[in-house]
Parts: sequence; structure tokens; C-alpha cells
Amino acid sequence: MTTLLVIAKEPRPGRVKTRLTPPFTPVEAAALAEAALTDTLRAVAAAPARRRVLVLDGRPGPWLPDGFEVVPQCAGGLDERLADAFARCAGPTLLVGMDTPQLTPDLLTLDFTDCDARFGPAEDGGFWALGLARPEPELLRGVPMSVPETGSVQRERLAAAGLRVRELPRLRDVDTAADAHAVAALAPDTAFAARLAALTHPGAA
Repeated sequence: MTTLLVIAKEPRPGRVKTRLTPPFTPVEAAALAEAALTDTLRAVAAAPARRRVLVLDGRPGPWLPDGFEVVPQCAGGLDERLADAFARCAGPTLLVGMDTPQLTPDLLTLDFTDCDARFGPAEDGGFWALGLARPEPELLRGVPMSVPETGSVQRERLAAAGLRVRELPRLRDVDTAADAHAVAALAPDTAFAARLAALTHPGAA
């Protein structure tokens, strides 16, 4: 079975989802981040896995379900932190972030019988998931993160290493208010959609 990794930040005001401010306040942006993380962890908890690991910048809170190992993120850029997360694993491993609350257990239920890597492209040019049949941290070190070409560079890195890559569906990350509304519309039954609705229409029943 697969090890499932979630890399995340503790949802504290001013430290997460800063691109949501404005129109949201830092407290509201953190509330949306917590809801997105809650949905992500619920999907991971419901998917079959050998291990479930939260690689966390900060401290766990009441949003953390049972069944997860919690390990701290290492120092350095995001590429180093992702590489370090993979370095902690052996065997098939899939890593996701906390920006796609529309995740479902089905999206996380993968096998590597006919490939060496699984790659989930994001609409903003990044990636929402990276799976490796054999974790190789060096495949991530040096990849420029949080830029429009992040996904293409990472995808090319996999191909250059001679890996057989199968792509996952393209998903939209939640970075901006427009992203938040679009993702909530796609996944209306999530905690994220409910939190967004409460913040946008606080007087609604």
C-alpha cells in the first residue's frame, strides 16, 4: 500500500493564505485554510494507506484526525521541505498539499503497477500531487517552487530521470478569492465550502 504525505502549515492568521487578504481578513483567511486542511486530512484518512503522515510547519490542532504521524518540516525552501518529506519514506509514496479541499479518497487511491511516478498538475502551473514508487528526494531539490513553471520543471525532472509518469486529473489550488469560490462551487459538501459560505453570507440560515 501507499504512504500518504500531507505537507501543511498550521492555520494561524497571517501565516497562511495571505493572498486571500483582501477581501478576507487574516483571521478569515486562516479559517478557510483550516477548513481546507480539514477536508484534505479527511480525504487522506478515508483512503487506503500503509502510513499517513502530516509534515507540519507549526503545531497540530483539533483539526487533526486520529491515525496520522506528525513530523516537523525541515528548514529551507519548499523544494528542500518536499524532498525531506520523501526522504522519510520507503516504498510507494504520494504527497499532497493543503490547497485542494476538493480532494476525494478515490483521487488518492493509486497504484504504481505500470508506472514509476504519478503527477497531479494544478491549473496555476504548479502541482497538487506527486507520487513516487521509490522515493528519490533529489528529484525535487532545485525545482523552482511557487512560480508558473513549477509543474513543467518538476514533470521534466521526472522524465529526465527515465521515470514512467502517469498524470492525475488537473485540479485548481485555492490561492485567491476567485479560486476559493470556484473550488467551493465544485465541492459544495466540503467543510471549505461551508466555511466560505458562512464568511460570505454570515446572515444566511
